[in-house]
Amino acid sequence: MKLVARYLKPFVGILLLCLALLFGQAMCDLSLPNLMSDMVNVGIQQSGIEEGAPSALRKEGLDLLSAFASAEDQTVLEEGYYTIEPGSSEAQRLAEEYPLVRDEAICIQRDDLTEEELETLGGAYGRASYTMLLYLQQAGESGELEQAAQSLAQSQYPGGMTGMEGAYPEGEMPQTEGDMMPQARSEEDPTLYETQEPVYGDGTDGYTGEQDPSVTMDMLPDDTAGETGTSQEENAQESAGGSMDFSQGLDSVSMDKLYELLPLLNMVPQESLEEARTQAAASDSMMGSQVGVTMTKLFYEELGVDTHAIQTGYIWMKGLQMLGVALLGVIATVLVGFFSARMAATVGKRLRHDLFSKVESFSSGEFDKFSTASLITRTTNDVQQVQMLITMGVRMICYAPIMGIGGIIFAVGKSVSLSWLIALAVVVLVGFIAVALGVALPKFKALQKLIDRLNLVSRENLSGMMVVRAFGNEGYEERRFDKANRDLMETNRFVQRVMSGLMPGMMFVMNLLSILIVWVGGHAIAESTLQIGDMMAFIQYAMQIIMAFLMIAMIFILVPRASVSAGRIKEVLDAPLSIRDPEKPETIQEPKGLVEFKDVSFRYHNADSDVLEHISFTAKPGETTAFIGATGSGKSTLVNLIPRFYDVTGGQITIDGVDVRNLSQKDLREMIGYVPQKGMLFSGTVASNLQYGKEDASEEELQAALSTAQASDFVNAMEEGVESPIAQGGTNVSGGQRQRLSIARALTRKAPIYIFDDSFSALDFKTDAALRKALAKDTAGATVLIVAQRVSTILHAQQIIVLDQGRMVGKGTHKELLANCPEYREIAESQLQKEELE
Repeated sequence: MKLVARYLKPFVGILLLCLALLFGQAMCDLSLPNLMSDMVNVGIQQSGIEEGAPSALRKEGLDLLSAFASAEDQTVLEEGYYTIEPGSSEAQRLAEEYPLVRDEAICIQRDDLTEEELETLGGAYGRASYTMLLYLQQAGESGELEQAAQSLAQSQYPGGMTGMEGAYPEGEMPQTEGDMMPQARSEEDPTLYETQEPVYGDGTDGYTGEQDPSVTMDMLPDDTAGETGTSQEENAQESAGGSMDFSQGLDSVSMDKLYELLPLLNMVPQESLEEARTQAAASDSMMGSQVGVTMTKLFYEELGVDTHAIQTGYIWMKGLQMLGVALLGVIATVLVGFFSARMAATVGKRLRHDLFSKVESFSSGEFDKFSTASLITRTTNDVQQVQMLITMGVRMICYAPIMGIGGIIFAVGKSVSLSWLIALAVVVLVGFIAVALGVALPKFKALQKLIDRLNLVSRENLSGMMVVRAFGNEGYEERRFDKANRDLMETNRFVQRVMSGLMPGMMFVMNLLSILIVWVGGHAIAESTLQIGDMMAFIQYAMQIIMAFLMIAMIFILVPRASVSAGRIKEVLDAPLSIRDPEKPETIQEPKGLVEFKDVSFRYHNADSDVLEHISFTAKPGETTAFIGATGSGKSTLVNLIPRFYDVTGGQITIDGVDVRNLSQKDLREMIGYVPQKGMLFSGTVASNLQYGKEDASEEELQAALSTAQASDFVNAMEEGVESPIAQGGTNVSGGQRQRLSIARALTRKAPIYIFDDSFSALDFKTDAALRKALAKDTAGATVLIVAQRVSTILHAQQIIVLDQGRMVGKGTHKELLANCPEYREIAESQLQKEELE
């Protein structure tokens, strides 16, 4: 993977930008569950009220809470609010927000409180509210309030109510504080009450935890004085402490009825109040805050505040925030996708360019090491694997850890008690991924080699299709291809089988985790240690953590294959070159083309013996030097040493006295017009192929080269002449035509040295003779080296080198060799008539 890092180095800035965008995207994704939790917890359950203590409440409300608060909390509550009187300038300013201030004094929260002081105030307010709830519940069960009400009634009416009736005009008898309290009745009217979202207690000391603590005492309904058989004194007793029902919510309670409890609190045992305060202080702070929110809503309704508008506004605000965060996440995703794709495409382009450039610098020795099929696979399929890793990896490799770690942090922040579920799921997932990759990873390494094999078989079959058909071996080739194809299929199928089980397995873990969270979270909600919105957010975070591990699994699928591909690419790019330019190359100002072989020997890499041994000769400008010998005698190898397709392993080759190894390869090859054994043409036109020898060759130069190569007739007969199309490999012209066009391409260069490596083998005798005659005229002054199988081709060469098993066994003209070289005479006698030998 060092190769990938090396090619990504120029993109450090883009990578950092992508990392920042991915971090932003992850934060957006991680914020959505939190916003959803706020919408459920605050927007729905708390009616949009998010402050710990109300920003305003009636004076009686503050007195009521202070009565239930501890001494320390009383001080906090009293110092946290100040009173404004109706008619004051501040009252006029707040009248629209709190309409009740027009008629009576209210308490306003101080606006100079620090965050810490606000938190302290909220805690005190919540504990006081929860203390009131606990006490009223316990007092209702113990009958303390009923006893206090009886005592209060007796103290206010020692002689009963009947003795006072005549002292006042009818209907004007004053009501006592007890009369102001509601009268209990045995049968409730359900239409008088509303329900509220449940808030659960801790289940200790009188509260079992099985019912809703915010579903508190249902204060008695409106006064029913005057009913037959019920005295005013009994009404007062029952109103203050009688029938208390906890089946309805706090938000159904009339605050006036709660205020009527104030006179009773001084008459009840203070131990009961202190016990309720202790329980409230020891309970989870969430309990106090939830009861406090319910009380805040009641206080706001007293003040004339539109709580429905508060709730609607909060939900809209959170909804718009979620929409904005989602849009930001989408923008970040699109930008990361754009940059990563652009970066991957550029890296792929540069890899292919460098591979191509490297392959172009290969000598024939390197081509012997890497097959053509393998080089094609490395340049295409392997680069594609690396490109895919960059495209997906930039997003996944960076995004998955951020999401995984961030999801764990956010989830633990929502509920520490449920975090063990995340840990359990992570352990299971890591084990699952490790097993799957341990089984599949070895097969990833085999895949690319099998693709190489398939490409090799396909290329050989397509290249040799005529031979295959000529020998009727289609069935054999089909079986050979089928074996390579089947091996690749079975390996792919094995890998896919293993990896296909990975996704369902992880989805199963994800779904099982959701069920466990709901089950454990439900109990936590029942115990009032978790809110519904927090559980919903925790599930979302758990899903995000699982998805992060799914992405990590995808990374583990991509990385091994890309790693193998990167290694194969690196193998080519780092392959040592056997032929290099010298650090300080020499130059030949006016090359004449004098070629000298000085005791040259050559051995192929890893071969046991030399294929050329102690070859020495001189090829002079204006002369033709020919090479002939049996098949495998080293003729082509010898001429390939001149342009440094291979380097000599012994001796020296010079051009105009300069060792070819001291010349740059570019300068050396510009002095040579080379025609290979197999006439190789490129897709394009006749002109583009000829201009391969000289880019700026004119029309006249092209026509002259075609004329010398005996190709003018068939080229001019084509519909578009030199602009006629040539298919890949020259498949739309005959073998002889390909050879003549290859010769014309070399002649276009006007080089001082020409090498014809058995380039006349596909020509008929007449064309061969005409071409050699024209060639002698066109290449006058140049050094011509010809490798030939036919003696007739080299009859008039000034120098003929005879090779046998890599050794030079003869050198001279045709006549000289007939006289003194048995090997040459044997070849000549096999090809020429008796008259031609004399």
